[in-house]
Amino acid sequence: MPGRGGCESCHGPGSEHIRTGGSAALIINPGRKPESCFQCHLDVQAEFNLPQHHPVIEGYMNCVDCHDPHGGDILKPEGGLAMARQNESCARCHEAQTHPFVFEHEALREGCTICHNPHGSINEKLLVANDPNLCLRCHSQANGPGVPAGHIYIGNTDHTQLLQMGACWTSGCHTAVHGSNVDPRLRY
Repeated sequence: MPGRGGCESCHGPGSEHIRTGGSAALIINPGRKPESCFQCHLDVQAEFNLPQHHPVIEGYMNCVDCHDPHGGDILKPEGGLAMARQNESCARCHEAQTHPFVFEHEALREGCTICHNPHGSINEKLLVANDPNLCLRCHSQANGPGVPAGHIYIGNTDHTQLLQMGACWTSGCHTAVHGSNVDPRLRY
């Protein structure tokens, strides 16, 4: 990244490039191998070693597929608000999950990383939390007067039994988690 040691911190010593008459073989291209990025981003390297991760260390993707190392904002593409840019970056590969829906899951407005860790996770689908805890972060549980002890209400609906069947989407209730074109309760 600019300002953190200059070009050589990512691309290798320019003097060797000049000494050999401009040999491109001596210039490191972080777009081909992530090791150059991992020199500074050790935490991200650790995330790519988690069981669920984008295939960067396997060589099927690279850091510059999503990040612009020369830009002020490190997410591609250029322009737009930070969350919109983040979603656009993800949408290049995950188009079906990010196209416009009649009934959009409001979490999409917060950005993909509200639910997913793009580098790696111990949870399936790169989720930041094991379900249904992920949904319960935003969808408040009602407790208090009139709510039976041990019951979980989301909105006006008792979800106690439903949550025992699995997560919001795996239980068959809200199967269209990113959005739906037919049902405001996010179902197909």
